[in-house]
Amino acid sequence: MAGPTTSRRQFLAFGVLSAPVLMWPGLLHATAAPRRLAFHHTHTGEALDVEYSEAGRYIPDALLTINHLLRDFRSGQVHPIDPALLDVLHALRQQVGGRAPFEIISAFRSPETNAMLAGHSSGVATKSLHLSGRAIDIRLPGIATAELRDAGMRLRAGGVGYYRESDFIHVDTGRVRYW
Repeated sequence: MAGPTTSRRQFLAFGVLSAPVLMWPGLLHATAAPRRLAFHHTHTGEALDVEYSEAGRYIPDALLTINHLLRDFRSGQVHPIDPALLDVLHALRQQVGGRAPFEIISAFRSPETNAMLAGHSSGVATKSLHLSGRAIDIRLPGIATAELRDAGMRLRAGGVGYYRESDFIHVDTGRVRYW
């Protein structure tokens, strides 16, 4: 009889101790370290070094600045970038190290830009996650592209494409898949 009583007491004690965290999910991230990313856009020449998350919360002004940098550089159209994609980039940086900014080859694409690219290349998906701000094509100076690809695959956070000839990788927040 002592066993079940002890288990109930432990369960109740856990419930009482965890209630504040369950009621206020923000407490889970209250001590989260700030997250920062640095970028260099290869087509526009623009650069950005920004803290985009603090205490487990995204910083709205930083996200707006990132959205602008990662716009469709051909049309100028700006679209929200999935913050989870930024977290994937941050996790990649944590895995591989390096000090250089991420080089951006392509991020958000307007439907017109994506259609134009798909018309010129079989490697461009007609329903690309670039269209919804959930994909980015990058390289990281000082880190072999194959190493960056391997780190992305270890994350299992979405899709990872490896373009050896063009020397970049694609990462997205879609389902886990590799090509």
